[in-house]
Amino acid sequence: MAGKHIGLGRGLDALIKDGTTAKNQATAKKVAAPAPAETPAGGVREVPVAKVVASPWQPRSTFDAESLAELVQSVQVHGVLQPLLVREVGSKFELIAGERRLRAARTAMLKTVPVIVVEASDEKALEIALIENLQREDLNPIEEAEGYALLQKKFNLTQDAIAKQVGKARASVANALRLLELPDGIRKYITEGLLSVGHAKVLLSLESDKEKALLAKRAIKEGLSVRALEKLVKKLTQPPKKPRAERSDLPGDYLHTLSDELHQFFGTSVRINPSKTLTNGRKVKGSLEIDFHDNDELDRLLTIVGYSSDL
Repeated sequence: MAGKHIGLGRGLDALIKDGTTAKNQATAKKVAAPAPAETPAGGVREVPVAKVVASPWQPRSTFDAESLAELVQSVQVHGVLQPLLVREVGSKFELIAGERRLRAARTAMLKTVPVIVVEASDEKALEIALIENLQREDLNPIEEAEGYALLQKKFNLTQDAIAKQVGKARASVANALRLLELPDGIRKYITEGLLSVGHAKVLLSLESDKEKALLAKRAIKEGLSVRALEKLVKKLTQPPKKPRAERSDLPGDYLHTLSDELHQFFGTSVRINPSKTLTNGRKVKGSLEIDFHDNDELDRLLTIVGYSSDL
């Protein structure tokens, strides 16, 4: 929001110290309340905006347009009050933290921006960028998961190691990484805020990607809560009820013989559904079905069973 500038946050100072001079360490501690951009002090430097380049390790890819527009307005009036965190790469300054501020500065047509230059490996740069965004709650769940995946794949870090470096519980890292198992369409819904992480966890319990996609769309269309989606998935995935144990009250051979005899007796198809006895002793009624094709045949059958109507 305009006029609101947040410090690097707890945990970042320790990371920055790993690759800074004593001067820069002192500046990093004071960065939450920096000196005005035009009077740099300590490790804060003014560098041309054109020399600051994007980082390949930036975990964040989506930015709220309204929030960014407010920041641009603030930057146009006050300048960039909080220095960007960068590392020198040749003649350029590769951004580590401060993507929104850099975008706002470019949009506001600023010539220079304040920066703090640190020495950081690729792994450290990604780690700092992740922590900075996580502490600001700037990353959506998919971006967070992709950041962890990059640490895991590019730098061969275990989930335990990632958790320790970013100050998260191992379970949180593991659950975040599981989101990347979802189909692209569902990940897009999460990025756009149409589905929550809670919805995602429920969908992950399904084996079929097709079912996941169908239920994701239904959850969005019907505005299903996580609990409602859980009930729906449980209903779809629970095994069918076992048929009740039962015993026919008529032996099979006798049932077959009786069916044949009644067919001959009535001269039409006959079906016998015998009564059954359940294991708990309860009875299930049976039925006798006799086919007829028209009223004349019905009258014939009624005569056979001895029925007569006075109507």
